Amino acid sequence: MAGHAKHAADTASVRDRPAPDVREPAAGSGAPLAAQDEIGFAGLGRMGAAMAANLAAEVVFGGEGVRGLGSGLKPGAIHLSMSTISTAAAARVAGEHARRGQGYVAAPVFGNPQAAAARQLFIIAAGEPANRGRCRPIFDSLGQKTFVAGDHPWHANLIKLLGNMMSATALEMISEAVAVFLKRGLDPQLFIDIMTSTMFGGRAHKIYGDKIVGQSYAPGFVMPLVLKDVRLALAEAEEAAAPMPSVGVVRDRLITGLARGYADLDWSALGLIAAEEAGLYLVPPRTVN
Repeated sequence: MAGHAKHAADTASVRDRPAPDVREPAAGSGAPLAAQDEIGFAGLGRMGAAMAANLAAEVVFGGEGVRGLGSGLKPGAIHLSMSTISTAAAARVAGEHARRGQGYVAAPVFGNPQAAAARQLFIIAAGEPANRGRCRPIFDSLGQKTFVAGDHPWHANLIKLLGNMMSATALEMISEAVAVFLKRGLDPQLFIDIMTSTMFGGRAHKIYGDKIVGQSYAPGFVMPLVLKDVRLALAEAEEAAAPMPSVGVVRDRLITGLARGYADLDWSALGLIAAEEAGLYLVPPRTVN
């Protein structure tokens, strides 16, 4: 249940501040939720976001007869969160743990399931130095390198969100370029090989350039989760009054993919969408493996 409610709260826009205090529900609130229930929350406008945050507060911090995560941790314990969440959510959770005498460290990661299995993740850690130090053996066991983002947990979440945004934008640009080559009747593989050997030699370009050319859309980072992160990144940009117009294009492409039934495909399926928009149908819709 915690994962479902937390996910709903995390997708709330930062512009909806001030957010509800993540403590026990106010007197007169509805009946507490049973610990085994699962909740999905659709529709996160201003009212929906507040409602979802209240649900997350019942689950994460308990109240009204429900023991949450905070209640189960002893003073001095550390909540290590490796999830991709909003900076507002990270700040609220960190504040509540501090109120209870507990630590909170944010440590989102860059990598994929294969990298996780090989302990090759890149970890972005932020939190009080003493808490980070206690978590260091865990980081060393899970990843190939840990970057320290600062003393405030939300700093790590901002890096993760904007990093995912940059990757999604790179995939979109690769997809658009590949569509041009296909439309001109050329094999785009040579183009990808040249670009990834010269000007664009990053991991995202190399890994996903080949996937887009090879029409490999097997689920890894599926489109609904990418869209969630892109929306969170756009909310961070809006909060900072720093426009990111290119990311709006990526958001709309992802929504197009969901509308076409591609929710179970990897974000490399941005290549499929770009090809379709160019009038090319490389594979029949809804039959992609």
